[in-house]
Amino acid sequence: MKILVVDDEKLLVKGIKYNLEQEGYQVVTAFDGEEAVRLAHDESINLILLDLMLPKMDGLSVCRAVRGFSDVPIIMLTAKSEDIDKILGLEYGADDYITKPFNIREVTSRIKAILRRVNPKPKEDDSMTLVSGDIELDYNFRRVTIKGKVIELTGKEFDLLELFLKHPGKVYTRENLLDIAWGFDYPGDVRTVDVHIRRLREKIELNPAEPEYIRTKWGVGYYYIQD
Repeated sequence: MKILVVDDEKLLVKGIKYNLEQEGYQVVTAFDGEEAVRLAHDESINLILLDLMLPKMDGLSVCRAVRGFSDVPIIMLTAKSEDIDKILGLEYGADDYITKPFNIREVTSRIKAILRRVNPKPKEDDSMTLVSGDIELDYNFRRVTIKGKVIELTGKEFDLLELFLKHPGKVYTRENLLDIAWGFDYPGDVRTVDVHIRRLREKIELNPAEPEYIRTKWGVGYYYIQD
């Protein structure tokens, strides 16, 4: 697994790189946003650890640029504690965020958790595809097709859609989805769920304002309708 670490604090990058290499990861580094985008495009990167405040191009712009050509998992690093910054980071396509200062063990555990989700070890009796109506999930390539058209989803969007497809008609509260998809120890709030559901609808729904697949149960949460 190759991880791209992007931060302009060289000492911090050196420490993260050392610890991740001790965990068996291959690490490449960048100290500004433009270099980060270039490496993300040219290298076979499995995950990006991306600082919010960067020279030349800030982390949100990097995130948006990378999402133009890749659905590689992105964890944002931010020294800002305001919720709006965290939510905005997720709106731009990030999968998770960590607030500075942080414990390196938290970083490695978050990385392992995300990589496990996007690279699950298949069981021998597991089907490699999940089909529901016009939607097909391919576990081998983490790919979604709707009516034969490939839809590019982030890792978290894929996880949410998979959950809905496996349990059609079941209503999930925002708290349910936050706990299941992000984990019980995730420090974010339910607005994170709303952001991801909105982005998921924009990608899979013909008219996101009148969703065909993922419906809202007002005052409760979300559920999936199977044709």
